Amino acid sequence: MRFTKETFVTAFALFSLFFGAGNLILPPQLGFLSGPDWWLVALGFALSAVCIPVLGILAHARIQGGLFEFASKVSPLFSLVYCILIYAISVALPSPRTAAVTHEMAIEPLFNSPPLLTSLVYFSLVFIFVINRSKLLDLIGKWLTPAILVILVMVIGISLYDFPFHFGDNGFHSPFSHGVLEGYQTFDAIGAVVVGGVIIVSINLQKKERTYELKKQLIGSSGFLAGLALLSIYTGLILSGALLHESFPADISRTELLTGISRLTLGKTANVLLSLLVSLACFTTAVGIVTGASDFVRSRFPGHPRSYLYTAITGSLLGIIVGQLNVGIIIDLALPALMFIYPVTIVLILLNVAPERYSSSLVFRTVIITTILFSIPDFINSLGIGEISERSASWIPLSGYSLGWVIPALLVFMGTNMIYSRKGRNQSRG
Repeated sequence: MRFTKETFVTAFALFSLFFGAGNLILPPQLGFLSGPDWWLVALGFALSAVCIPVLGILAHARIQGGLFEFASKVSPLFSLVYCILIYAISVALPSPRTAAVTHEMAIEPLFNSPPLLTSLVYFSLVFIFVINRSKLLDLIGKWLTPAILVILVMVIGISLYDFPFHFGDNGFHSPFSHGVLEGYQTFDAIGAVVVGGVIIVSINLQKKERTYELKKQLIGSSGFLAGLALLSIYTGLILSGALLHESFPADISRTELLTGISRLTLGKTANVLLSLLVSLACFTTAVGIVTGASDFVRSRFPGHPRSYLYTAITGSLLGIIVGQLNVGIIIDLALPALMFIYPVTIVLILLNVAPERYSSSLVFRTVIITTILFSIPDFINSLGIGEISERSASWIPLSGYSLGWVIPALLVFMGTNMIYSRKGRNQSRG
């Protein structure tokens, strides 16, 4: 694995496009509530918010196409529907959430301005970055990400140095699975399939002469570095939240906890630095989402040169409208969508990084169908309709942890490959 200046710039861009609103506000509260089991929560969170996204980037390095190519082995129709759902969810929920977090944590405490003004200015700037598509990697990788990392390292470093290693009680029945499910709320697996496509297009715009292997090496190395940075930051934020458990009331909100930790660690400069951190981290994610959606629409309508512009306008306008809502409301609205689309996304990532002989079109189709079917109880439960989920928990393994799709998908993957390989051997003998 080779690391060059270009690798680090691309890795910075990847990290920044991943690291948004959920990445900031979720880990500290996980640590705050987990007590001495913070490391179990961190492992679960790392699985769904680091390992899977990095595998998603590696899959893009292998495919070197957009999101449509990511799911096309199931069927072209499925891929089109999946892409529409992914981009619709991303533009409607995580992108506006970045503006809501920015307002609650960075703008309102300093200026007490209305959320409409924040989302209006915020997504006007997002739009400017999105239409300057060819400069995206340099703008984010060289300037915005280093500033984010410096502030995060300061908060984590001071927490670990100044506060004793004493922990409160564990508030989770199953710390590991809770960490996994909370990792869904970062949207990082979805971010991997969206942002990976953005990075591919950016590299193709700037490095048209690069061979497939050189681009694969660049994307793979950058994805590894970005994942390492995410893992370090998440673990540090979770541990910081666990160490400061005595400093805040038990019912403190996610945004209030992050604000409080920043004030305890950064002192008088906390408000300014936290405002800068939140604004930068959230902003780059919104730029990545709207850019990805615009790239997709342009690829589907190549004969319409303004399709990219119109999608960027639509994504920015939707961000202005939804971005005025409270962060907690947006997180609650996102849960049902995540419980349905996230398992499918995880399985697609894993299948795309699996060796070719184990990931035929037949395997893709059977495993994806199984995943969708066994995700339905968790989806229904997330809507507040618990009867189906409770019945299924008695016979579907891991259903009680909202992971009922895992074992069936794995069994179907193994079974389909066994049948497929046996059929191949019989045909070769004949």
